[in-house]
Amino acid sequence: GAASAPAIPPSCLSAPRNRPEGKVLETVGVFEAPKQHGKYETGQLFLHSVFGYRGIVLFPWQARLYDRDVASPVTEKSENAAGHGSKEVKGKTHTYYQVLIDARDCPHISQRSQTEAVTFLANHDDSRALYAIPGLDYVSHEDILPYSSTDQVPIQHELFERFLMYDQAKVPPFVARDTLCAWQEKNHPWLELSDVHRETTENIRVTVIPFYMGMREAQNSHVYWWRYCIRLENLDSEVVQLRERHWRIFSLSGTLETVRGRGVVGREPVLSKEQPAFQYSSHVSLQASSGHMWGTFRFERPDGSHFDVRIPPFSLESNKDEKTPPSGLHW
Repeated sequence: GAASAPAIPPSCLSAPRNRPEGKVLETVGVFEAPKQHGKYETGQLFLHSVFGYRGIVLFPWQARLYDRDVASPVTEKSENAAGHGSKEVKGKTHTYYQVLIDARDCPHISQRSQTEAVTFLANHDDSRALYAIPGLDYVSHEDILPYSSTDQVPIQHELFERFLMYDQAKVPPFVARDTLCAWQEKNHPWLELSDVHRETTENIRVTVIPFYMGMREAQNSHVYWWRYCIRLENLDSEVVQLRERHWRIFSLSGTLETVRGRGVVGREPVLSKEQPAFQYSSHVSLQASSGHMWGTFRFERPDGSHFDVRIPPFSLESNKDEKTPPSGLHW
């Protein structure tokens, strides 16, 4: 719809109300100029530049972005001996945001994004209990197309009015309630993102964000859980389809596991110029407090040929200082 192809700001912003026919557009606000510097505030309304959904910023996280596409200058005096290796990457600080997705847009992005939920472990002895909060996403600073609206409840989400309140005097006019600050403080062990890994192979960019979820005791041993969020982006105009995944999972206990399978999360997404990105999240558990993962995705071109896309290696670290397991939506 018009929402995902903004004109020069400030322009009116429309969102499709009746997607199958795509004939009805409703005005949702006015575009603002994206921020080149500085951060967006809590309460900032935005359109996602890749997935096109409406959302609102809850709060920022500072992440370390390890981008394997940015070669370290060979001429500079290397700060660490490993810097001479071709793939030793330094992390750069980058802003990501915890956001709420408008529930009206979730059905339209489900074909392209499966990260509309943040999952966490239950706070009790049921080791299998995995809970999800729908409509919560992590968004990079450059994914945000900010807009303003006169609507006092511009985003439909069950947590919107629990977390934010309208304040006409503020810019943006939505401010954090105490419940939002308390929730962030209480749950940051499993909400916080600290590392983002990125690598591009043959114009397919893979971004991975791992999250430590916590430890559970099972059959007299400790099981450590992580979730990881992956975004695949086709930076080229050629249509490609993801066919297979091939993972290597190394655990500090010394085990190396190989996982092969068709597609991801039961899907074999097509990445085209119209829908260049696909996002999903999955989970992994180790019987050690740390480890790392890497691998490849196999893609198919229209002519039937295949090529492998590297998944950047990322470490699975447990939070050593975590005293208490994460708590869910118990206020």
